[in-house]
Amino acid sequence: MRKVSNIHNLRRKLRTPDSVYHPKNKLYKWFVLANVMLGTFMAVLDSTIVNVSLPKIMSSFGVGLSTIQWVITAYMLSMAAMLPTSGWLADKFGYKKVYFWGLFLFTLGSLLCGMSNDETSLILSRILQGLGAGMIQPLGMAIITREFPPHQRGIALGFWSIAAAASVSFGPLIGGYLVDNFSWQLIFDVNVPVGIIALIFTIIIQREFINKVSRKFDYIGFISVVIFLPVLLYALSEGNAQTNSAGWSAPYILICFAVSAIAFAVFITQELTTKNPLIDLRLLGNYNFGMTNIVMLVFSMGMFGSTFLLPLYLQNSMGYTALQSGAVFLPVGIIQGAVSPMSGRFADKLDAKTPIILGVLLMVLSFYLNSQLSFLTERPFVMTSLYIRGLGMGLMFTPLTTLGLLTIPREKMAQASGISNTIRQIGGSLGVAVLSTVLTARVNFHAQMYGGAVQSGSQTFQHVTQNMANYIQQHAGSSLGTAVKQSQALLMQHVSSQAFIQGVDDDFLLAAGITLIGFIPILMMRSKKSKTQKSPDHSGEAIMME
Repeated sequence: MRKVSNIHNLRRKLRTPDSVYHPKNKLYKWFVLANVMLGTFMAVLDSTIVNVSLPKIMSSFGVGLSTIQWVITAYMLSMAAMLPTSGWLADKFGYKKVYFWGLFLFTLGSLLCGMSNDETSLILSRILQGLGAGMIQPLGMAIITREFPPHQRGIALGFWSIAAAASVSFGPLIGGYLVDNFSWQLIFDVNVPVGIIALIFTIIIQREFINKVSRKFDYIGFISVVIFLPVLLYALSEGNAQTNSAGWSAPYILICFAVSAIAFAVFITQELTTKNPLIDLRLLGNYNFGMTNIVMLVFSMGMFGSTFLLPLYLQNSMGYTALQSGAVFLPVGIIQGAVSPMSGRFADKLDAKTPIILGVLLMVLSFYLNSQLSFLTERPFVMTSLYIRGLGMGLMFTPLTTLGLLTIPREKMAQASGISNTIRQIGGSLGVAVLSTVLTARVNFHAQMYGGAVQSGSQTFQHVTQNMANYIQQHAGSSLGTAVKQSQALLMQHVSSQAFIQGVDDDFLLAAGITLIGFIPILMMRSKKSKTQKSPDHSGEAIMME
């Protein structure tokens, strides 16, 4: 009774009549939608806003690429672990309650991220953030589809999509502005007041809903997948780490791979044999759905991994500020948002495979263009590759989802959507881990090759360093001996910079190759339903997650 009284007192202070928040009121569901959009915007924003701040965080903590990539990977992994789990928690304890705690964990994680004074505390805080985000996103969509009738779900989910797309487009831009003008800590601190507002709105606005029939929780499946993914990614990231002199043959790396393999085997066995799986892997036996998720896994590896690379290149090699490197991503979301409805309509009316294939081709072309980057690359070239990428993503996403859910029964839509979103997050985590590992290896390779090609006793080397020393002596006022050493250091710095750029180019070429693999399952997919196949209802269940 005291809790109810407090809520009523808070509403009176805000001078808002209780009738507005009553479920029978016509405005109630729109207030709920606004509340969910606010939470979704924050959760998706933190998937992209961090990318442009990585160089500043690296220099602040004095860590390398193999360590800093966990700032992104930890968030994505913890989110992936919570995506299939949040549905069970909501059914057991209530949707409003679990959504509230998701917002609370995300806000607390954001506060701790801003207070972090080393890389370990930042990564642990990002895990807390990811756990909260993993509750916010799926439950937000489930709440919307429950509150809105079928004939209004389309427009409601359209507004929800705007919140997600806006955070993808504006995340790097907002992050760049905050990092350049204030500090990298503020990209996390800004979530705290917004999160508190969202928490208050959740208490005041949302009604509670508890599913009367709650399935048993798959503890074995949850524990095995939580062991499998982080241990695998840790082994991948540490294989070429500077602190690991033994490389891939190091005992702890081999132990990690073995533990990961055992956990994966336990997870697959458990999910295929239990009556209440954490993730219903049997749905992947559906031909189109299984093929779609293979494409989504491959695509996410290339996409998330490449998004991780470009800000590093722009800031470390081209001298871009964080704001300038974040601004280049703005057109990607805008183009994607404009093209997606048209590609979806084309897929509904004609053939879904055509825009998917065209989208994959454009994505491969975008990554290939990025593999031609150099220290002389101009902004129009970089922007052209991103325009192409936005167009490819817009053409690909909606038809791919439609084709994957073509033959999924209506009652399985929520589980199918949960699997797709989990696989996308896992693919992104793998992409960041694999491409950062490959980048470290390729940069070391090119540094050795370029360093070996520089012969300190050659006439060319002597001539170049002497001219540079004369220039330094005349314009910097250094003595001749000091100027010679400075010219040699500048030359080797240029060699290191070129090795880094070449490593980035190799990574983008790998991303193009990974994305190109997606052609194989796409060509094998069936784009037409049989006459006896009943079409599932996509009115809202198609995008709910468990």
